[in-house]
Amino acid sequence: MKIVFFGSPALGLPSLKKLLEAGHSIALIITQPDRPSGRGKKLMPCPIKKAALDLNISFYQPVKIRKDQTALDKIKEIKPDLNVVVAYGQIIPSSIIYLPRYNSLNVHFSLLPKFRGASPVQWALLNGEEKTGITIFELNEKMDEGDILMQEEMNIFPDENAAELEDRLAQKGADLLIKTIAQIDKLKHIKQDHSQATYAPKISKEDGKIDWTKSSITIERQVRAFTPWPSAFTFFKDIRLKIHKGRKIEKEAPPGSSAGEILRIKKEGIQVCCGEGGTYLIESLQPENRKRMDAYAFFLGAEIKPRDKFA
Repeated sequence: MKIVFFGSPALGLPSLKKLLEAGHSIALIITQPDRPSGRGKKLMPCPIKKAALDLNISFYQPVKIRKDQTALDKIKEIKPDLNVVVAYGQIIPSSIIYLPRYNSLNVHFSLLPKFRGASPVQWALLNGEEKTGITIFELNEKMDEGDILMQEEMNIFPDENAAELEDRLAQKGADLLIKTIAQIDKLKHIKQDHSQATYAPKISKEDGKIDWTKSSITIERQVRAFTPWPSAFTFFKDIRLKIHKGRKIEKEAPPGSSAGEILRIKKEGIQVCCGEGGTYLIESLQPENRKRMDAYAFFLGAEIKPRDKFA
């Protein structure tokens, strides 16, 4: 098939690769504009644009595709059989959705109608889900409400973070996409049960701030959900610390301990008092403008002692 591919982050790379390996023709890639990155705020291309350059595939980067006549004209000129959308990051107008012969397919990283929206993987982890999956559905004008063509369920591993889960889902999604396209003329369209819908709104940087009055299991889920971005974080003596890895432990905090208080420091990590008398073990962290390190290594250089507090 002749395909226009819409995508931006690395999540879309396995699908793009599988489409090419399956013999489909990627006539055009639509991706997000370059964004400022790093201390110097230098404009950087997203992973899908980098792939387009490496593969010598034509690409276009509309600022707002809903108002971009050039994007529509380019796709009309191509006359694609299908649009494929994988984590593109903008709402696509109906004039583009329904232009190809087979309309537009979206690879979504949840079992719709659960977790519609921009951050399904993060919200699955925040909610403590034990299972998630991939949905291939036909795009329409509403957010993640189109007819389902294929779904596949996956288990979430107990200590898995968002980056690890996204990697597995991206591979599974690519395989399911190829399977869907191969059977696209035969597949039954399944309407979503909108009464069962849940939502996964976009995550912001400030959502990563740890509230130590929350339970240890809530904090554990937050750290897993926000690794690598936006990262769960806390403060120690005005030093911002990203928490990369940790876990709730069964041992209860001693009576009289307060939320955020450092209880014990061991080679395994730093034990912190949480809400409901729980305890969380910080195993790996990253001070601002420094490299990631074991929590115990940070303790050795930062003059931390029991009864100090994270804020």
